[in-house]
Amino acid sequence: MVLSKTASESDVSIHSTFASRYVRASLPRFKMPENSVPKEAAYQIINDELMLDGNPRLNLASFVTTWMEPECDKLIMDAINKNYVDMDEYPVTTELQNRCVNMIAHLFNAPLQDSEAAVGVGTVGSSEAIMLAGLAFKRKWQNKRKAEGKPYDKPNIVTGANVQVCWEKFARYFEVELKEVKLREGYYVMDPAKAVEMVDENTICVAAILGSTLNGEFEDVKLLNDLLIEKNKETGWDTPIHVDAASGGFIAPFLYPELEWDFRLPLVKSINVSGHKYGLVYAGIGWVIWRSREDLPEELIFHINYLGADQPTFTLNFSKGSSQVIAQYYQLIRLGYEGYRNVMENCHENAMVLKEGLEKTGRFNIVSKDHGVPLVAFSLKDNKRHDEFEISDMLRRFGWIVPAYTMPADAQHITVLRVVIREDFSRTLAERLVLDIKKVLHELDTLPAKVNAKLAMAGEENGNNGTVKKSAIETQREITAYWMKYVSERKTNKNKIC
Repeated sequence: MVLSKTASESDVSIHSTFASRYVRASLPRFKMPENSVPKEAAYQIINDELMLDGNPRLNLASFVTTWMEPECDKLIMDAINKNYVDMDEYPVTTELQNRCVNMIAHLFNAPLQDSEAAVGVGTVGSSEAIMLAGLAFKRKWQNKRKAEGKPYDKPNIVTGANVQVCWEKFARYFEVELKEVKLREGYYVMDPAKAVEMVDENTICVAAILGSTLNGEFEDVKLLNDLLIEKNKETGWDTPIHVDAASGGFIAPFLYPELEWDFRLPLVKSINVSGHKYGLVYAGIGWVIWRSREDLPEELIFHINYLGADQPTFTLNFSKGSSQVIAQYYQLIRLGYEGYRNVMENCHENAMVLKEGLEKTGRFNIVSKDHGVPLVAFSLKDNKRHDEFEISDMLRRFGWIVPAYTMPADAQHITVLRVVIREDFSRTLAERLVLDIKKVLHELDTLPAKVNAKLAMAGEENGNNGTVKKSAIETQREITAYWMKYVSERKTNKNKIC
């Protein structure tokens, strides 16, 4: 007689995950569960929920790399358990970081002798890199002011209003005033002349952007350098420049090698760049390079020995993975100058394909420049009935993530859509996106106007009733305010549901 045995519900070795009790119960959201979950069930449930995320390859809002070669993926996974900070235990990984720093410094034309090592460090991204560069400027300025017997409690940085939010974080966290040069319609980067006018004896540096987040445009660092040299001569100050090349640092050397923006300019003392953008590495790696050792105050560098040997460290965090450092070195030696140039040329050409396709619709103004980061920023010529936020929302149905946003002050009445062209965005995808945008425009043309059009008509009616008629800019600002509130409420409602 054969005896049968009933498997318990916890015996997942014979159960399919979808036949188990784990898919019938809600997973805890706020407290750790009392009991364990089988690894197969945990993987399947989490993986299923992650399917609701957008496709990273179609996330055209992001500058961050979303594809790498399988060989590099393998290197990343092989090093996933290495803590970079353990330099004595992982000396080769430390050496790879130093090689990256030197390669990037030479790419940026640092004035180094043949055997001289570059001064720089790997970070978790450009945000940390900017914090470190800003701290170096602040400390050097304070030391100079102390030596001169002058007040050193009110440092400031001059930037354009188009800077990334990490600059605002630095200013707030480290008590530095942020003096912003306002934008204007048709000119969406920092005006060098206005920036130099705002410089005073408390300015620790002027920050120039090589590749604006808003429209990809390169700011004129050469003109800024020349104007600032003249002001320094007149005043006796020595105000320096930092270049935020988060997006453009791995583009300009290959597409525009004659452009002077880097250490060829004497006032440029430090540069940050994102390895995880056009450095072609997955998220989690940035770099900051200083012109010379004199530009990084020694007192900001810590020395530790409790990991086995004396180790200098200048970072905001301590532990971090080694994988991205290794991946950056892989890309630098795998692609070389030739490979990076080919990738950047492809990105630029595909951006032009997308731009020309949008122009042929006759419906858009192109806000971005051909010279800069390979992206296309564009706005509707007529957004009285439907606007850019609606286009962004409807493109999601096709899988595309294309952001719509308003410009900073004083151009906040301008709304744009932006498509970032990365390495893995082919001409075929560019042509497909144009087709889908045309479909969205056709569908919007068949729909009644939303609240934005009603706001515009209300403005005209006020003029007919004897009240002051609103200008086009005032009306557009009302429209923008409405949509910002609408988007915010949608996000709030989603969070309540979750």
